[in-house]
Amino acid sequence: MYKFTEDCLTGIEQIDKEHEKLFELINRTMQLLNNKLMEDKYHQVREVMEELKRYADTHFANEEAYMAAINDPELELQKKQHAAFREKINVMDFSNIDELTNQHEMLEELLQYLVRWLYQHILSSDILIGKMPSLEEWKENGNPCAFTEKYMTGIPLIDGEHETLFEIIGDADKLVKAELLHDKYDEIVGILEKLKNYTSEHFQDEEEFMESIQYSGIGAQKMAHQAFISKLEEIDLDQVDQNQQEYLEELVEFLFGWLSNHILKSDKLIAESLYIDIERNA
Repeated sequence: MYKFTEDCLTGIEQIDKEHEKLFELINRTMQLLNNKLMEDKYHQVREVMEELKRYADTHFANEEAYMAAINDPELELQKKQHAAFREKINVMDFSNIDELTNQHEMLEELLQYLVRWLYQHILSSDILIGKMPSLEEWKENGNPCAFTEKYMTGIPLIDGEHETLFEIIGDADKLVKAELLHDKYDEIVGILEKLKNYTSEHFQDEEEFMESIQYSGIGAQKMAHQAFISKLEEIDLDQVDQNQQEYLEELVEFLFGWLSNHILKSDKLIAESLYIDIERNA
């Protein structure tokens, strides 16, 4: 069963309730896939797919309306992601699911896509709703990517690596503000490569540390890490080259928003768990 855990919460009641409902639909799909006693699942497959389409439309509309109401700078990106989800679901072929083998294959494909998309979308996009600063705020702040005390977990290894990640994001922010540099493509690619390599190293170190202290939240952390990595891997460099400044601004907003939110909501819990265990064993 896939659980709607605390790290998936946006803090927005309506959106969180709707996300929880989508998790229920995923679990229904998994139960249907694993039901060995039911051979012909034609009507159940159709029912799940139709409900998913209806619910996604309702949820996306509500989410986008909320973001529009608060002038969230990530609204357009969210709309693109929602459109991609609708397109994927709509192109799934119902015409031959009366055959038992095709039913199983469709359910497997649907489940894999839903789990990957929903976790990635929530953990890399939805948790930032209402938390991203506007572009004007970014430009007014001389050093918006400073690694300050509020981001410190008290775990030297993790804090040191977080500080390096903030420095990489700071390099991207400086590039945003470099108005005299018109072609920034090579610099953007360099920052992305550095970011990919370092986040991979950091996530591995962080996960090994969590394993060493038997941290109970490691599963959710791994999913959040994978969502971030997938986000970086999906970057289209051709589109980046065509809209360099716009892309850079979106990149800095996303990176800082995601990292700061992840540290404050997730990574600090690692330290809290560690200190609780130390006190318990003292």
